[in-house]
Amino acid sequence: MRRVKYYYDVESLTYKKIKSRLISLRGTFLFLLAAALFGLFFVYLSYKILESPNEKYLKREVDKMKLEYGLLDKKMNQVQEVLGEVQERDNNIYRLYFEANPIPEDQRKAGFGGVNRYKSLEGFDNSKMITDVAKKMDVISKQLYIQSKSLDEIVKLAANKEQLLVSIPAIQPVRNDHLKQMASGYGWRKDPFTKVRKMHQGMDFTAKTGTPIYATGNGVVRKADNSVSGFGRHIEINHGYGYSTIFAHLSNYNVRAGQRVKRGDLIGFVGNTGRSTGPHLHYEVHKNGKPVNPINYYYGSLTPQQFAAMQKLAEIEGQSLD
Repeated sequence: MRRVKYYYDVESLTYKKIKSRLISLRGTFLFLLAAALFGLFFVYLSYKILESPNEKYLKREVDKMKLEYGLLDKKMNQVQEVLGEVQERDNNIYRLYFEANPIPEDQRKAGFGGVNRYKSLEGFDNSKMITDVAKKMDVISKQLYIQSKSLDEIVKLAANKEQLLVSIPAIQPVRNDHLKQMASGYGWRKDPFTKVRKMHQGMDFTAKTGTPIYATGNGVVRKADNSVSGFGRHIEINHGYGYSTIFAHLSNYNVRAGQRVKRGDLIGFVGNTGRSTGPHLHYEVHKNGKPVNPINYYYGSLTPQQFAAMQKLAEIEGQSLD
């Protein structure tokens, strides 16, 4: 048993215990330990409840980022809506008009295969929000790329269509005010020399010798000579796209082989050369190597009334001039 020591206190006239230094140190240690625990508890409460200025700033930045991502998502939804309307017009108007196959829906909306493209965005508090926006952005980017390629194709088709429209023989080769009459149409007619009924592969326009003849569509002169028996002096123009035209019984030429001409250019003059019974122009239109009725290609120079009158005359089976 530890021996207890006392001392006499002259002020209080009593004996008091003498406290050991170890007891005093233990008390101090316990006090410091309690203070430290209290301090840690206070720091923990501050961390959980109270926010530092830096934490407040970071939280505001996160809230701002969420707001901006939300606005971005709405804008992308609007872009997708507009893009959908463009895609619909592209398939049902533009590509339809230019006779191009529509782009399948599964090709426009196809996703991305292979590895996970968004793995680097995983593992964060807002990973789903960021990943969803990134996926939507990639889908829109791919659809815009496909639509851009489609429009590039439409531009080329439009250029070809424009070239086609100016190349098709679409006007009369002789002006109405220069004509005496449309003497013979396309179809079965009586041959003026043999009097035998045979196929007349063009149209005959009677006019004075020297009457101007015009190219009926853009093209390249393939022939300007008298190499074909019966045609006399004649011109053949290759218009491309399967079309060609022949102008026969000319008195003279205004073009040469290999020359490029445009619709309405003066190419020659009416005559009476070759197998012909009088001054006139024999005019033929060929499509893919076969003769077709020229009357169906005068929409560029005749009114509906003039066309109806010419069609009525062309249907009369008379005698051709060649």
